[in-house]
Amino acid sequence: MLPRGAAAMTQAQARTLIDQVMGDVHAIINSGQSEAQMIRRFEGIFNDYGDVPIIARSALGPPARSASGAQLAAFTEAFRGYLARKYGRQFRRFIGASAEVLDAHPLRSFWEVETTMTLRGEAPFEVLWHVSDQSGRNLFFNLIIGGVNLLAAERQEIGSMLERRGGNLDRMIADLRGAG
Repeated sequence: MLPRGAAAMTQAQARTLIDQVMGDVHAIINSGQSEAQMIRRFEGIFNDYGDVPIIARSALGPPARSASGAQLAAFTEAFRGYLARKYGRQFRRFIGASAEVLDAHPLRSFWEVETTMTLRGEAPFEVLWHVSDQSGRNLFFNLIIGGVNLLAAERQEIGSMLERRGGNLDRMIADLRGAG
């Protein structure tokens, strides 16, 4: 029996979503555009395929429960740009890489899509995508790259940023707008 959240989304839909994401990322990486143009397009990928409100809320952790609606909205917007800048700058190393969707299987209330990435001159590595339709659309909400859980890593990074600002969420949001 499939978990409740995974039942509405099919295996084929989970695989197709990640095929689309990887195809769009590949097109951006190999577009020859400037880094600034590529980062804007990566932000579009987060908008189109990522469950950014869920990712942002999870990355913020317990402070999300006491944040106002305006603070959560501001954090989500700043976090979207931060992710695009941070990871968009790293994607240059993926020029000429190949990616393949291997399988998808239900895991708790979502699907885990297994992919393999192969960079030029390097051994292939596994990328796991966590996808769900809990927000009303098929979207990804986490990646595990070579065993590193990006959502957990971002939760730790955001927590450290907030701690360095004495727990002041508004200051952290302002600083996050230029980070990454």
